[in-house]
Amino acid sequence: MHVKPKKFLGQHFLKNEDICARISASICSPAAIPLLEIGPGMGALTRHLIGRGGPLTVVEVDGESIAYLKKHYPESAFRILNADFLKLPLEDYFDGPLVVAGNFPYNISSQILFRVLEYKDRIPEVIGMFQKEVAQRIASGPGSRDYGILSVLIQAWYDAHYLFTVGPQEFIPPPAVDSGVLRLTRNTRTDLGIDPRFFTTVVKTAFNQRRKTLRNSLRPLLREDTDLSAPVFTQRPEQLGVEAFLALARTLAP
Repeated sequence: MHVKPKKFLGQHFLKNEDICARISASICSPAAIPLLEIGPGMGALTRHLIGRGGPLTVVEVDGESIAYLKKHYPESAFRILNADFLKLPLEDYFDGPLVVAGNFPYNISSQILFRVLEYKDRIPEVIGMFQKEVAQRIASGPGSRDYGILSVLIQAWYDAHYLFTVGPQEFIPPPAVDSGVLRLTRNTRTDLGIDPRFFTTVVKTAFNQRRKTLRNSLRPLLREDTDLSAPVFTQRPEQLGVEAFLALARTLAP
């Protein structure tokens, strides 16, 4: 029995055992912390996560994949949730912290990360496979052409590390792009000092017109008393680090 990859689910099954082992070995959190794997497919990565020692849960929307896992793995190996991670209430299934891992479907990888941010105080680490350019964008710093909205919003709460690149030939079927493995580790920040929704608005508004200076791109958010002579307003968004964006957002807060 094999699972036929489904295009509408963005399924590209990782087949290289060495890469799966490398991803599992790259998890830094203590082995006792529970693991949640998103989209296990036929379990290529799953079998390596089982060996880490912590309780493993997999969440999968594809019924055929679930049937495969149940047939090929003992029931005691891991818990299976037939659910959509983007709608999964983690507090119903986990009492404490958990590590999120997976060969993430590329068509929802950004949505997965925004869902992770909703549970940032429960998720100390994320390690997963992304489209290479998305992984690079998340991990890039100020001054890079890859630096953007995802970079700032994720790095406000997580340290991002691009680990290694994986070619299309390692998947069934091969994707049209290279892939990259990314590790996110929760930083020590507990509060932004500003409404997170307004911070997100500032970052998105700035980068939506990234070729303009902040004086121009942020015009819809400026108050009448905003001091436009401040040096920050002569810069473009890719020049500001996370701390500078936070300071700017606090300045603009209503």
